[in-house]
Amino acid sequence: MSTSQEVAAPIVQVDRISKRIGSKTIIDKLSFVVPRGEVFGFLGPNGAGKTTTIRMIVGLMSISEGDIRIGGYSVRTHFEQAIRHIGAIVENPEMYKFLSGYNNLVHYARMIPGIGDERIEEVIELVGMTNRIHDKVKTYSLGMRQRLGIAQALLHKPSVLILDEPTNGLDPAGIRELRDHLRKLTREEGISVIVSSHLLAEMELMCDRVAIIQNGKLVDVRLIKEFVREDGKHRVVYEVDAVQQALKIVSEHGIQAEVVDNELVMQLDKEETAGWNKRFVEAGIAIYGIRKSAKSLEDQFLEMTGSDPIA
Repeated sequence: MSTSQEVAAPIVQVDRISKRIGSKTIIDKLSFVVPRGEVFGFLGPNGAGKTTTIRMIVGLMSISEGDIRIGGYSVRTHFEQAIRHIGAIVENPEMYKFLSGYNNLVHYARMIPGIGDERIEEVIELVGMTNRIHDKVKTYSLGMRQRLGIAQALLHKPSVLILDEPTNGLDPAGIRELRDHLRKLTREEGISVIVSSHLLAEMELMCDRVAIIQNGKLVDVRLIKEFVREDGKHRVVYEVDAVQQALKIVSEHGIQAEVVDNELVMQLDKEETAGWNKRFVEAGIAIYGIRKSAKSLEDQFLEMTGSDPIA
């Protein structure tokens, strides 16, 4: 893990938390940190404990053992100070559909001391709703309601935004809009975002870092770039006219390779890729194409957790 200042001073610290219900342990000594200004993904198979963990972070469920610190404050001993740092949407954002988006925000702002018209205008601009904010919520698409929910969660200027399955029901355009807005929040506002989702491909595009849990235990926490590229080598695919001849040449040099769909697959760095290209050409093998094929987040997720369905 990086030793940058942001990681050294995380906004959220989950320290060996456990959750027991009767004799059953749902979460077992789970620990991770959420750096400032990052989109942090939370992944796990069905029943792994993602939602339980999120509920403990936001105070909707008690902690059996361990502690969670948000902005340096313990959720167990200084809940009010800790929760002030958090804005959250757990499940779907609830709005008054007969009111306009603006009046919904005004209504929620009245519940929070010190939130005036200027802040309301700021969050409207931040989530890109200026043109539709005075329309009634019942006319909004699901993506628009999701954005309004994020605006509501941002009213009190939290340091952490927690979104539980925010892409559920969104079309591809809505998912991309959400991804762009979350990136904008981390880049321009310095907010940390915790996202729980079952859409691995979207998490790969959306997140800076992901934590994977299984059976209530932490499997791994990594930067997305570490999942996509763990070392200097890539999975390189050669499309050639004589794949068995190419495989024989590679084997004679003691290099591991395999044939997949009549193509030669090897683990190589940049220089090795060029070198093998030259060897194949010198051996009279025609090369029709060379491409990198890195393992996706989904591939590595399934390697870590088995073939359990995800949620």
